[in-house]
Amino acid sequence: MSKTTKTPETTDSAAGGQTDPAGLLDVVVIGAGVTGIYQLYRAREAGLSAKLLEAGTGVGGVWYWNRYPEARFDSESYTYGYLFSKELWEEWEWTEQYAGQPEIERYFNYVVDRFGLRGDIVFDAKVRSAVYDEPTGTWTVTAINGTTLRTRFLVAATGNLSVPFIPTIPGRDDFQGEQHHTSRWPKEPIDFRGKRVALVGTGSSGVQVVPAIAGEVASLTVYQMKADWVTPLNNRPITTEEQAQLKADFERIRDTLDTSPSGFLHTMNPVSGADVPPEERQAFYERVWNSPGFTKLTEHYRDMTYNPTVNAEWCDFMASKIRGIVRDPWTADKLVPEDGGYGARRPPFGTGYFEAYNNPNVSLVSLPEEPILRFTETGIETAAGLREFDIVIWGTGYDFGTGALNRLGVRGKQGLPLEEYWSDGPRTYLGVATAGFPNFFFPGGPHGALGNNPRYAGDQVEFVHETLLHTRAHGHDVVEVKASAEKEWTDLMNSSDSLSIFQKGSYFYGSNIPGKAVSQLLNPTGRWKLQELIREVRENDFNTFDLSKAGASRDA
Repeated sequence: MSKTTKTPETTDSAAGGQTDPAGLLDVVVIGAGVTGIYQLYRAREAGLSAKLLEAGTGVGGVWYWNRYPEARFDSESYTYGYLFSKELWEEWEWTEQYAGQPEIERYFNYVVDRFGLRGDIVFDAKVRSAVYDEPTGTWTVTAINGTTLRTRFLVAATGNLSVPFIPTIPGRDDFQGEQHHTSRWPKEPIDFRGKRVALVGTGSSGVQVVPAIAGEVASLTVYQMKADWVTPLNNRPITTEEQAQLKADFERIRDTLDTSPSGFLHTMNPVSGADVPPEERQAFYERVWNSPGFTKLTEHYRDMTYNPTVNAEWCDFMASKIRGIVRDPWTADKLVPEDGGYGARRPPFGTGYFEAYNNPNVSLVSLPEEPILRFTETGIETAAGLREFDIVIWGTGYDFGTGALNRLGVRGKQGLPLEEYWSDGPRTYLGVATAGFPNFFFPGGPHGALGNNPRYAGDQVEFVHETLLHTRAHGHDVVEVKASAEKEWTDLMNSSDSLSIFQKGSYFYGSNIPGKAVSQLLNPTGRWKLQELIREVRENDFNTFDLSKAGASRDA
């Protein structure tokens, strides 16, 4: 839940608290994305000494790294931003319903400067190890740039979309042209003029890239493994009247976003498609197609995700739209998903995506029928032959959920490696803590809720913060989730697949990563269940945690 404050911005980094004489911080946060910045703010606001380590040279997390052409929100801009300050809400005006990456990055820079957080952020500090010391109940965190910090509490706000995945393909290192993953895009713009470009992958990023560069390149060849149900984002500017209304409605909007199951302002549709005549359903589908972003999922018929008849009818409607836009019949057929209904995979939203395939310089390769055999120095070879390229773009996604956490070198009690403890999938409590790793938290990581990420991750930030303050207030300095509580929550996650609309072939199960255990990485029970259990923890005096005093004093 967000916490609104009217406190003026802090400009003195020392206001966040003082490191004790032994060089021990209260909190170290890893990651300067939307979650990590909020966790740092809350620590500073409470007077705790805190530092944040960030692998990049700027803030924004996924919106720092993903700067490819037309990278943008598919959550409404004002529902993604922070809700802890009414003044911030009134000062910052988003220009579009779905802001682009440059504007998003400017927002996060504005926030850290507005609240005096930049002085407590160490940039270019990718963490290579985080080791727990049992006698003192502290963590030692070391970055590859040589930064070493000792802290009482460690919060890894590394996010789910942090570690890019590129499939292993023979000869890839031999390719002499440029290669770029969408999540590691260079800061300097890439010159696509007159270039032969390959794009591998057609998820949310690829869908944005295609129309953004189609008119600039000499040729664009799109390698598609599986088609997704791409629908129009339907972005537009935010009008002056809307800006005024957003400011006037801050409290109502904040309260709605804090309690919405999806974390959006969308109004759930109480109507079941099965109760509506077929001709009325067709008119409704047309309105949905022209609606913005995720409303196609959240404001659809109530039974769309679980009534196969209604879902199939909606899919038929979308397929007819695709075939009506894409002129080449073969290409149109390949752009229509063959398996899984709408919502079975994370739905991408695009602007001019299907239209781009009508350009004579844009072509599609269906990888199930024509797999990539190898890279050469000049291009990509399939059974159909060699296609030569100047630039290859990888839109192949992420090691979702556990990818970043398992690469931090986290070592818990008795030196237990986190990646070993999670070898069969994540074991968590409320998606924020794991047994055997005291004083370690990871809001926004695996087993988070579904929906608008900053909203449920914000719930977790608040819960982590309250847990730290509760521990300190009761004279303890070590807090560890009980193994029984971890097991109960993890079992609930793994037994609730029936509540999820996503297929196990989705990256939400980790099945896109070779050798990774296929397990639930989200919270199928939803945000309300998470909030309910957080309330129970508060009411029961945090009894799902063991609190203790470290073997050595804080000044040891």
